[in-house]
Formats: sequence, structure tokens, C-alpha cells
Amino acid sequence: MAAPRAGTARPSGDAEALVRLARPDMVEVDRLILERMQSTVPVIPLLAEHIVSAGGKRLRPLIAVAAARVVGGERLADAHRFAAAVEFIHTATLLHDDVVDSSELRRGKVAAHLIWGAPSSVLVGDFLFARAFELMVETGQMRALGVLAHASSVIAQGEVLQLTRAHDLKLDEETYLRIIAAKTAELFAAAAEAGALGVEAPEGAVAALRSYGLNLGLAFQLADDALDYGGASETLGKNAGDDFREGKVTLPLLIAMARTAGREDAFWRAAIDDGKRGDEEFRRARELIIGTGALSATLDRAGAYADAAKAALRAVPASPWRAALADLADFAVSRAA
Repeated sequence: MAAPRAGTARPSGDAEALVRLARPDMVEVDRLILERMQSTVPVIPLLAEHIVSAGGKRLRPLIAVAAARVVGGERLADAHRFAAAVEFIHTATLLHDDVVDSSELRRGKVAAHLIWGAPSSVLVGDFLFARAFELMVETGQMRALGVLAHASSVIAQGEVLQLTRAHDLKLDEETYLRIIAAKTAELFAAAAEAGALGVEAPEGAVAALRSYGLNLGLAFQLADDALDYGGASETLGKNAGDDFREGKVTLPLLIAMARTAGREDAFWRAAIDDGKRGDEEFRRARELIIGTGALSATLDRAGAYADAAKAALRAVPASPWRAALADLADFAVSRAA
């Protein structure tokens, strides 16, 4: 998957305008989330609440709501259900990811599997997937249900592809972009598409909003990749350097390896292949990634995807909602700058 051509200047942005506009809708979405994560099995709501309430702006359900609103949708009951379902799908994948990656933090809190154990985390993730599909079935909108069902399949395939290429120094950029398109960007795209379908938006708008979500998701993930080497735990919601310590080969590392080929091969092999990934090795990797320009190159690539996301919005009418979605695309990158 090739990136759009990168621009030069990166405008700043934030998510606050979108949060303000969507607040009345998100009250209903949050009500649905709280209601549907309940169970007579006590550990389920306890564990689900631990991660669902752990901060964050709920970007994916926000995008679903905004996609419905930006096309003029007014009867949003189905869009609210899709938004809640998107959050459950996302939360389920986080629970599963943290077990697979042995992560210690999630959204700034101790990872659920360290409190309740890996089996409970995986099974509660399964419970949330099931709740998501119950919400979707209630809408009776089979096309939107199909979009989110397909997204769930794509995400799982992306997870498996990433797992099979873990610690792989021969990973190429095209394959890496396929992984993040599946793991991250697909749910952004499906959230926007389902939100638009939920209010019966015109086909052109549905396609444009899907494109917006896909490009936004790619920008968001690449900025996260950069943040792992240039950010702080407070910004990330996880420990800075976690990707490196887990041996994940992300775009900044791929670019740095290419630019230091023949000079630092032994270091990269020791770190990624042999597992020598302590604090000293992280500092050295960070120096190489920043020094070779790999960090700024990653942010340029993220910026290009953000620009593509904003370009897709030209297909929907100008409004405060469209402006807020454009600001969100800028924010996806500027938070890592």
C-alpha cells in the first residue's frame, strides 16, 4: 500500500471541536456502552469497566457519530448503536493485544491481564465482541453489519500477520503498511462507513467517509509509531519504547535500518533477533532513529495520510462537523510532532 505524496508544513489540530459537537450523541453512546457491558458474572463488568473507562476520547465511536452527522443525519439511534459496537470491538482487540504482547500499561492504567489474568482478559474480550454484534443486529441494517463484521475479520487477520512477522528484520514497508491498515485503519474506516450507512447517506458520501477513516487510521498509527521513540508515557498511554522492547518492527525502525545498512546491522540483529532490548539499547535505537531522520520521515508519511483524509472530506457538505473531522486529521499527526 503506497503512501500519498507527503506535504511539507504540518498544520496543528485537536479533537476538542469534535468532542464538543458530539457530546449529546456520546451521552447516548456511553449509556449503551455501560448498559451492554453488564453481566451477572461479576468479573465481566469489572474488567470491562477497567479498560472502557480508562480515559481516551473514544475516537472510533466519535467518528461513527460524526460520519452520521456530517451528511445531515438526524435520526441517529442506529448510528449510536454502531458507535457503541465499534467501541466494544476496539476494546476487545485491546484486551487480546495486551495478552499477546504482554503489555504492562493500557491507556495509562495497569493492563487488565496483569490484574485478572490472561484467560479472563481474552474471554471478556470475546464477550465484548458478542455484545457488539448484538447491538448491530438490533439495527436490522445488514449492510452496515456486514461492514463491521468484515472489519472484525480484517483486524484478526492483521493481528495474525503481525504475529507471524514479529522480530522480522526482513519485513518490508509494504507489508508493514498492510499490517497497520488491517489492525488499525480498518476499524476507523468501518466506523465512518457504518455511521454514514446508519443514516442512509448517499453512496458517494459513504465511500468518501470510508476513505477518510482509512487514511485517518493510517496517519494515527504512524504517529503512534513515531511517538514510541519520541513521546512520553503520558502521551502514549503506555511506556515509551514498548514497541522496541517487544521487538516490534515499525516504520521508524524500518527506515532507520535501511539508512544505517552496513554500519549498524549487528546492533539491529542483537536488538531484534537476539532480544537485547534494555534501556541502553533503546537509547541507542532512539538516537539512530532520530539521527537518520527516520522519525521525521515517519511523521511526513503520517502527514500525507492525514492530507488524504482531509481531501476525502470534500465530498461532503461544508459544516462545523466537516471542519472538526479535518481538525482531527491534523491532530492525529500534530500530537506526535
